[in-house]
Amino acid sequence: MRVQERSQRFSILGMLLSVFPIIIILQMVRIQANPNLTQKLREIGDALTNPSMTIVPARGQIYDKRGNLLAGNRTVYEVGVELQDVENPMTIAQTVSALLDVDYEDALVRASLEPSSTSVYSRLIDNVPPEEIEKLNVIIKQMDEMYSGQKGKNKPSLRGLVSYPHLGRTYPEESLASNILGFVNAENNGYFGVEERFNSLLAGRSKKVRVPLDPSRAQELPSVPNGANLVLTIDREIQRAMEHVIDKAVAETGSASGTLVVVNPKTGEVMALATTPRMDLNQFWKYDQVFPKDTPFNRAISQAYETGSVFKVLTMASALDVGAVTPETVFVDTGVIEVGGAVIYNWNQGAWGPQDMQGCMQHSLNVCLAWIATQIGPPDFYRYLKTFGIGHVTGIDLAGEAPGRLKEPGDSEWYAADLGTNAFGQGVSSTPIQMAVAVSAVANQGVMMAPQIVQSVISEGYQHQIDQRVLSTPLKAETAKKLSKLLARSLELESSDALVTGYRVAGKTGTAEIPTPQGYTSNQTNASFVGWGPLDDPHFLVYVWLEKPSVSPWGSVVAAPVFREAVEELVVLINLPPDDIRHKLSNTQ
Repeated sequence: MRVQERSQRFSILGMLLSVFPIIIILQMVRIQANPNLTQKLREIGDALTNPSMTIVPARGQIYDKRGNLLAGNRTVYEVGVELQDVENPMTIAQTVSALLDVDYEDALVRASLEPSSTSVYSRLIDNVPPEEIEKLNVIIKQMDEMYSGQKGKNKPSLRGLVSYPHLGRTYPEESLASNILGFVNAENNGYFGVEERFNSLLAGRSKKVRVPLDPSRAQELPSVPNGANLVLTIDREIQRAMEHVIDKAVAETGSASGTLVVVNPKTGEVMALATTPRMDLNQFWKYDQVFPKDTPFNRAISQAYETGSVFKVLTMASALDVGAVTPETVFVDTGVIEVGGAVIYNWNQGAWGPQDMQGCMQHSLNVCLAWIATQIGPPDFYRYLKTFGIGHVTGIDLAGEAPGRLKEPGDSEWYAADLGTNAFGQGVSSTPIQMAVAVSAVANQGVMMAPQIVQSVISEGYQHQIDQRVLSTPLKAETAKKLSKLLARSLELESSDALVTGYRVAGKTGTAEIPTPQGYTSNQTNASFVGWGPLDDPHFLVYVWLEKPSVSPWGSVVAAPVFREAVEELVVLINLPPDDIRHKLSNTQ
């Protein structure tokens, strides 16, 4: 019986062994006859022998126009814990909180996590500089030597505490130009400014590749191009000087904030953009502390406000260009005018009598400018404002630009009274960059250039210049020339604090009441000044805004001197000789 059973078993085994080769042959035929299945099996085999990884390119660097590095990369470290190796979470939390400024409670919770199939590592902090890692490694080594012979769960131990190097963003100038640059977070995403606006260019393209386990095939790893580098239009030294000027002005005037924009009216290049507050970009995690809720990262482009009398430049430019008035037109100022049912008064509640257009601008008469707007008429007045770009973004190459607010006839919120109040900058809001660009048309013979922050892009060995663009031509060249001379004389006749020794400049002050839900009931103001020069050949336009100054509400008192100080610094840094020397040099050439 046993012999018979054994014989049957051998027979069955023989049959199975005979069938297996047939099955294998049939499977081979099936695979060869099915291309999709063949490819899938190849991919599975490739994945087993060559695991995948993602190669992340180095982020592109950012330079000023002279090649000074403003944003670059350096090796930093991520510090975390390998959960399965942790012996004493308390020791780890105490060490990293003392050495790396990590919250103790948070570190203790993270280091105390139980390892699982889905959680074997917990990050404590990122972007730690190499010098701090060196200190940490010394402490780890010392503690290991001191307590290596002890046992028990209360033994001080830093086992499981690890660090991993990677490239991280670094800003050598710390807070300089921080509102222009923006920052990069731990996930390598750009926020605000140039870093956000050009994030995809700077970050480059990551590539997923297979990594051969065979060391002899290491050369097969592909190279991934770094992100593009950017060259900005700003000059580091000019930017530093303008930041110093506006910081000093904010402190001396007791203002809530300050903004100073410098552009080249001929090209649209932003030479400097300084605003408050600023932050050390190397400590991006402190953003919420530096910029509390509702605080714009860059007031120059993101905060629209009622600019007040600097807006009169656009009103007068429109009137002269359309022929509603001439510089010699006389208006008899009685101190009051009614437009659309609204009663408008001058800033001092006074009547100034007969005034030509020079006098209206020199004395900044609201009544006169409101009358001028009625002479232009709503269709032409708002057509000009739109051509100046009011109510629309300028397209500056920074993230987060606000459009401002311009109500027009036909809008549900527009009233006939707005024609009169808009004429002197009330009831219409603009950003500093928007006003600087609009007024630059007066400085540039009627041509309004697009504002530009990025001068060129460097990618894969090639440098690509960014073309300068004309946004519009709102004025005739003759109109711009007449108004520039009129505004220069206004400053000179007033002996304005904006006048710069050796250079003839044109400009206009602005003082605007700050609206509240109950109307213009606040005694706080926005003080502004816009000016340009030299008058015969403008190289710069400077826009100043001081928010809620406490020492004086008037733009002529607090903002005009800031313009003068900025220009005095600027002409030295751009090597611009005084007018008389410049004229002599041009005559000898």
